[in-house]
Amino acid sequence: MILLENILLALNGLLANKMRALLTMLGIIIGIASVIAIMTVGDSLTLSVSDQMQSMGANNIQVVLKEKTEDDEADEFGALFGSAYSSAILSEDDYFSSEMLQKFCEKCEKSIYAISISNSVGNGKIENSKNYANVSIMGGSPGYFISSDINLLAGSFFSAKDFNEGRKVALISDKAVNNLFGGDNSKALGKEIEIEISDTYVKYTIVGVYEYKNNGMMMTNMMSSDKDLMTELYIPLITANNQNKTEGYQYFSVVTKVGVDSVEFAKEIERFFEGYYRNNQNFGVAAFSMESMISAMTDMLGTITLAISVVAGIALLVGGIGVMNIMLVSITERTREIGTRKALGANNASIRVQFIVEAIIICLIGGIIGIILGLMMGTFASKLLGYPAIPSVKSIVISITFSMAIGVFFGYYPANKAAKMNPIDALRYE
Repeated sequence: MILLENILLALNGLLANKMRALLTMLGIIIGIASVIAIMTVGDSLTLSVSDQMQSMGANNIQVVLKEKTEDDEADEFGALFGSAYSSAILSEDDYFSSEMLQKFCEKCEKSIYAISISNSVGNGKIENSKNYANVSIMGGSPGYFISSDINLLAGSFFSAKDFNEGRKVALISDKAVNNLFGGDNSKALGKEIEIEISDTYVKYTIVGVYEYKNNGMMMTNMMSSDKDLMTELYIPLITANNQNKTEGYQYFSVVTKVGVDSVEFAKEIERFFEGYYRNNQNFGVAAFSMESMISAMTDMLGTITLAISVVAGIALLVGGIGVMNIMLVSITERTREIGTRKALGANNASIRVQFIVEAIIICLIGGIIGIILGLMMGTFASKLLGYPAIPSVKSIVISITFSMAIGVFFGYYPANKAAKMNPIDALRYE
């Protein structure tokens, strides 16, 4: 009953000084809203990236060439992206050869479902009268289309002859069909298209139309209209090799059979290719499963989100100091009230609880407003970035708990000061 009276007293005090109460809560509101918004966006990004990588196959294994360094322990990110910034230049002898891959498949055929190899040819523009479509040309092996999440809407995938003979056939996206053929997939099939790539014109025949899916990881496409959207145009791997005049590969993926331990098999792959690259002074081989990559990526994004949230949480400290300041002012203004209560028999504990409850109420209301504002900001930012908004229940619970803890922590000193007042001095206060 006494607690309820203290809550009602605190609410009446806030209503009597609305503007001051709002300004007092402002630091708490900003801090809580920032933390909630950041954690909502961070969780949404983490889940979206994780789903995208899961769709690539959690048990798939990426095999890449890595530059040899003094510290030869390469993590997944270093192995995957390090070669793009390596000081050593790849020569023809450094690449994975078709012969290597064939022997690898023969040795490990019980564990391998497919080998996925891709080779980028470059970007170009397909023009059809006044219409056009931007495309990124990608050559793929048969295993590439097995492991990739490509949904065919019309036509067919490449035949064995297309792959073996390196025919100039292509799969085009439905977005490109919308731009070039008014969305008529059947009209696009069998059509010959001409693309300019590095001042050279190349012709392909469309044999299939696939459904374009925005993976949420290409910022350029997120900001592009459908007219200027860059989509993949797939061609057989040998066709891409012939155009690039290359035979080797810098990386490939292994699609494992069901029941294969991808982490252990990745180590076996490294041991197999070690024989080929033992005497190579510049490059070695790194293999890692998508499962370990997903775990590493999730941990990294979680750490970044937490670090940014901690920085944003500094505003809560500022808000807490503001609460302490306004409580000290409030106690000074209500000195005679405190003296009257003590003269009527109120003990130190009841006075202390009264002002601690008031501080908690201020922080709690500010926390609730901050949570609502943070959820709105987080949802808006997530949708703006193209990710589904996923409010973090954990961050909401932590924020409410933290705001109450701030009320207790920063309200205790002013409350204790009020409790220790001499009733005679308090009654004499002007």
